[in-house]
Amino acid sequence: MESKGIKVIAKNKKARHEYFIEDTYEAGIELYGTEVKSIRAGKVNLKESHADIKNGEVFVFNMHISPYEMGNINNKDPLRMRKLLLHKSEIRKLIGLKQQQGYTLVPLSLYFKGSKVKVELALAVGKKIHDKRHALASKDATRRMARAMRQERDE
Repeated sequence: MESKGIKVIAKNKKARHEYFIEDTYEAGIELYGTEVKSIRAGKVNLKESHADIKNGEVFVFNMHISPYEMGNINNKDPLRMRKLLLHKSEIRKLIGLKQQQGYTLVPLSLYFKGSKVKVELALAVGKKIHDKRHALASKDATRRMARAMRQERDE
C-alpha cells in the first residue's frame, strides 16, 4: 500500500478478528500539530478505538496518540475524541445503517496520503465466539495445506 503516496502508520489487526467488515470508508481526521508530529513518529494505537456519530458528525474515541516529546503546553490529551471528516452524504448513509441493530464503526488503519492523515473506517458487525473459532480453524487449515504443498514441492 506504500505506492501511490500512501504510507501506513498503524493498523487495527484485532478489528478483522473481532468483526465482519461490511464496508469501508476513507475519512480525514482533525488533528493538532503536535499530534501529527507524534503520528509521524509512529506513536499511535488503534487497538481499542471505535467511532460513533454525534449531532450529525462522526468522532473517533479511544485512539491513543502519545504526547509529542518535544511538545510543551500544546500537547493534547492522548485519548481525546477526534472529529472525522466525511462527506455529508456518507454521514447520512452511516446514520441510516447504524440505526440497524448490530452495526458499529471501527477504524481499521491510519495512514498518510500525501501530507494528509487519513483513517480507513469500517462499517462492521460483531462476530460471535463460534465465528471467531471457525475463522481461526479455516486459517489454520489453509496454513497447513500451504505448508504441505511447500514440502511436497521441495522433495
